[in-house]
This record gives sequence, structure tokens and C-alpha cells, in this order.
Amino acid sequence: MMNRTVKGDAMNPTRTYVYTALALALAAGAIGYHRVQRNHELAKQRGQKVEGLVPVTLAAVENHPFRATLPFTGTLLAVNRAELKAEVAGRITRVAVQEGDRVGAGALLSAQDEDELLLAVQAAEAQLAQAQVQAAQAKRDNDRAQSLLEKRSVTKQSAQLAETQYNAAMAVARAAESNLGLARTRLKKSRLTAPFAGEVAQRMVQPGEMLSPGQTAFNLVDNRKLEIVADLPSEMVAHIKPGMKATFRVPGFEAPFQATLAQVSGSVLQDGRTLRVRLEVPNPDGRLKSGLFAEGEILGEGEVPRPALPSAILTTVGRDADVYINENGVARRRRVTVGQDQGGWRPVDGLATGTQVVAQGRDLVADGSRLQPAAAKGN
Repeated sequence: MMNRTVKGDAMNPTRTYVYTALALALAAGAIGYHRVQRNHELAKQRGQKVEGLVPVTLAAVENHPFRATLPFTGTLLAVNRAELKAEVAGRITRVAVQEGDRVGAGALLSAQDEDELLLAVQAAEAQLAQAQVQAAQAKRDNDRAQSLLEKRSVTKQSAQLAETQYNAAMAVARAAESNLGLARTRLKKSRLTAPFAGEVAQRMVQPGEMLSPGQTAFNLVDNRKLEIVADLPSEMVAHIKPGMKATFRVPGFEAPFQATLAQVSGSVLQDGRTLRVRLEVPNPDGRLKSGLFAEGEILGEGEVPRPALPSAILTTVGRDADVYINENGVARRRRVTVGQDQGGWRPVDGLATGTQVVAQGRDLVADGSRLQPAAAKGN
């Protein structure tokens, strides 16, 4: 028994050596495999760099249904807008607003000769009050004189004098009332107030300036509801009607805006070739401003298939976009004309259906770049 135990113990170092060698061999194999994979990837990248290949994905131009459209251009204008002008001559004594301020209906914007006109109103009120007191006293005197005349306690001449004085006092009271009305009117006309709730678009006056009747002092707009007045070719009269929807773009904004055709002119303009229409633009958040240029399309009825590309792969400037097409593995830049987005697609003029266009990776591509397409989209 003791001999077997000693023999087994003598074999343990050999077994340990075998296990250790096996583990080292497996580790070396794993390191070698990853090294081969890494070298293969580096060789692939070096090959791409040497060959000038740019990895991209492609999208094919395909026919997509679009509603018929009528292009238009115009300027956004506030439906409620007012040019406020001075009604009377006078020196500006107070300006209560700045450009860009929001004001409520009836809010005071400016005042002319305010202190002087307020004093004139107060003086007219005092004169009216005095005249009314005198007229009331003259009425009592006249009533008493007429009563005494009936009793033959006063002469007819005395009664007539009392009546004359009463009529004169009433005339003075009416004149004082008219003077007060005129003073209040002058004060009211010297104050420019907002005719509706809106925003001060322009302020053209400063305290101390003299204003003349008819001189513009403020421009007020309410941008919550805008409109676009556009001129269309007169031959389009048979294809449009109120209620049609429209989309338009404004420089500085990426997303398009919506509008509704509200009015079609009952007659063409004097040139005989132009039909004027009005589109309403809801703008509750006030993002759009009166005076901005708009370019868009009125959506007609029915659909027409047109060559198109996904909107997400197009970078437009106005109605133009530069794209790179795949010609036998080489990128060629083309400028195309694009229409408005409809359902995530935009019609393109200048490319045939089936043309492959660089989608992802277009920022890395230049005219003449050699392409390594990863996959085709839209086929």
C-alpha cells in the first residue's frame, strides 16, 4: 500500500506539467486567432485606403404618387395689421411701448401734449359745472317768476327777464358741455391706442418729437393669424377652389408649414394673365412673422406618379438639391429640382427612375469618389 501511494505522488508533477502546457497552447491559439483577424481587418482598411473606396448606402429613385401641385410665392402678412398715424399736431410727451412689445386692445402707445390737454379738459369740466349751477339757479328763478306772474305779484316784464336769463344760462351750459366734449376729443386724438391685441412691429417716434396729422407713429400686427396673397397663372382658375390645402417653406425654418386656400379672386388682374388668391396661415405660437417670404405649393385633387427620393436623404437650398449618383461605382454630383414633401418623399426633376443615389455617407463623398456600396435602398 505504501509503495502505491508513493508512486502516485511521484506522478503528480508530470500531470501538472501537461495541464499547464495545454492551457498555454490554448491561450496562444486564441491570441493567434485574434491577431489574424485583426491583421485581416487592417489589411482590408489599408486596401480601401489605397483604392480610395468610400463605404456608402444607396437609395434608388422610384415612382411615388403625389398630389398635383400649383407652385406659388408670396409674403406673409398679418390678417390684423394697422398703421397708426397721428390725428392732431403736437409734441410727443410720452411713449409707452417698445418695438416687439405685446399689447392688449385699447392699450396706450403714445401721447401728445398730455399735460396741457388734461388741464384743458379739467378747465372745461369746471366751466360746465359752474354753468350748470347757474342754469339750475336761473331755472328756479324763472319758475318762481312765472308762478308769481300768475298771481299778478310781479310784472310781466320781470317774468320775461327771468325767462330770458334762464334761457341764456341754459345756452351757456350747453356751450360749456360742447367745449368739454371738444377738449376730451382733442385729448383722445392726442393719444394713440392699440385697436386690437397684437405686437408693436415698428415704432417711429421718440419723446419730444413733433407730430403732424397723418404722420405714421406705429405699425401694429397680430401674428397669430397670417395670410399669403399670391398671384397664379389665370389658366389655373379651373383647378383651384377655396378649402384646398397648401404647404410652404420659409427661409430659416427646416420644417414646412401648412395653409388653407381661403379666397379666389372673382376676376383676373388687369394684365389678363394673373389670378390673385389668398391663403390663411394659422400661427398660434407666433413663430412666423409678418413680412417673411414664403414659397410653396397648393395641393390639387388626384395623384400623379413622379420620380422621387426620401426627404431624409436630401439637403435642399430653396428648390434645389445636390445629390451624388452611382455611375459604375463612381460618385457623380448632380443638381436636381425638388418639390414639397408629401408623406416623407419629395419629387425630383432631373433623375430617371432607378437611378442610384448616395444615401448614408454622402457627407464623405465628393465628385469622382469611388464608392463601396453596403446595401441598396428602395429596390
